[in-house]
Amino acid sequence: MMLEKIVPYFNLKIFIYLMVAVTAAYTLLFTYYYNLKDDGYILADWLINYQDGGFKRRGLSGSFFFLLQDFTNLRLNYLVYFAQFSIISGFFLLFIKLIRYKFTDLLYLSLLLSPIGFVGLLNTVSYVGKKEFIVFLLFTWFVYLLDNEKLSKNKEYIFCATLSLATFFHEVVLFYVPYFAIALYLKTGEREFKRYIKYFLSVGIPALLILKFGKNINEGMSLQILAKRGVHPKYGILYWNINERDYIKQHLNEYLLYLVSLVLSIFHIGYYLKYLNNRKVVSILLIGAFLFSFPLFYLAIDWGRWMYIHMMLMIVLFGLLLEKNVCAYMFRPIVINKSFYMTQFIIIFSLMYRVEMSGRGFTFEGILYRVFVVPLELLNKM
Repeated sequence: MMLEKIVPYFNLKIFIYLMVAVTAAYTLLFTYYYNLKDDGYILADWLINYQDGGFKRRGLSGSFFFLLQDFTNLRLNYLVYFAQFSIISGFFLLFIKLIRYKFTDLLYLSLLLSPIGFVGLLNTVSYVGKKEFIVFLLFTWFVYLLDNEKLSKNKEYIFCATLSLATFFHEVVLFYVPYFAIALYLKTGEREFKRYIKYFLSVGIPALLILKFGKNINEGMSLQILAKRGVHPKYGILYWNINERDYIKQHLNEYLLYLVSLVLSIFHIGYYLKYLNNRKVVSILLIGAFLFSFPLFYLAIDWGRWMYIHMMLMIVLFGLLLEKNVCAYMFRPIVINKSFYMTQFIIIFSLMYRVEMSGRGFTFEGILYRVFVVPLELLNKM
């Protein structure tokens, strides 16, 4: 058969490199576009500040950029984008370095093609430019150092300090810190509880300070302060004034669809774990990490976003477990068997559906729909 002759020579590694490059370019382009539009989420979230009412959650970033603007006289849009560009580019480059000398297979590629994995960034533009890229960057750097036996005690303390600082940028860091402990355990195979506690304390203490002393994100003067500094968001986090639990109840039918996406993702990850060593241990650890983040699903409406962060961190974590090789372009030839057809089914179905950041938890408006159907719909309207 033609398939059997062609497929084994398909270079998965080069395809992954190209996919990461396209995803990075797309993410950076749309982050820039929404920054110039004074977007209320992609830009304004980075400009929450202490100048409006004092200490609050997420306020460190805005005060930092205000200080930079006072020194440089540059537009806040450009200053924020330079930081976003550095963080996002750093994440994608470190991910490439992590998997560069690793064997990658079709099943690992399927994770990247998940609608809440790398494809999620191409599929749902609202995922771009958010502060979780700080977590992605730190975790990927952490895993890369672990993988290459370069995580010294001093670097570990630097990571803890950076995680503490990152928590003042966005409290979401707290809910994903278990992945750092999981990576340590999977690398060393030892239960080093004192070591794990450092990471939990590094984010837990700032989170408690924010919970105890933190004021509202907008204390009434944020929009005026930003306007004086040349930023005019028309919507977004600084306008947010709803009860999120009530919002979920009012849109319950849409939010119940997240269960469909969650079940599909669990099946996908479970199928991947089927081919891992110590899959029972890894499964238990990942379930623990998800349960640790469960308060996010109770407190905030961005359910798709929380799932997407989990998937991105798992993709990096599984990169740690890939077998090493000596060539950056070496890949495992695809074998056409039952696993191949199952993985193909997972990939095709993953490309068919979409998970919104908040609201619609499952739709058949995935990347295939956006690439092949939307252009035809636009032509018909012309």
